[in-house]
Amino acid sequence: MLSGLVGFFALLASDDDGFIFLDHVNLVFHEAGHPLFGLFGETVGLYGGTLGQLAIPFLVWLVFWRRRDTLGCAVAGVWFFENVLNIARYMADARSQILPLVGGGEHDWERIFSRWSVLASDTVIARRVSILGWAGMLLTCAWLVLRWYRTEARERTVS
Repeated sequence: MLSGLVGFFALLASDDDGFIFLDHVNLVFHEAGHPLFGLFGETVGLYGGTLGQLAIPFLVWLVFWRRRDTLGCAVAGVWFFENVLNIARYMADARSQILPLVGGGEHDWERIFSRWSVLASDTVIARRVSILGWAGMLLTCAWLVLRWYRTEARERTVS
């Protein structure tokens, strides 16, 4: 499993356009989040894409946490933080708007950053969010290794 995570990190680090196979799934949850959260108002609907994109991996993580499934939690955690990388990429595009948008709609993060009066800082904010995504994925993997090590150490003392 650890080799799978290392391979996934290598894929992320070497990817040229910042959009990997998993991001096609994330995009579905992003787009579904707009109308779902939009039920609570236009503003929540605007944020709904990003919320939907983060809510699904978080809910998957929560299910694994309740089942005390360490590996499942780690995979869901990495998925959650990989979404953060994807969101950072979208944030960084707020002014340039080079990324193709589904349906050619409005750019969520251009609208959000404009509302917050921080549009000129889109790439700076995106860089920091990207660091958060990488740190979250690495810390999740470190947690997994620590859990495995502690479990192995307990089993050695029992034997």
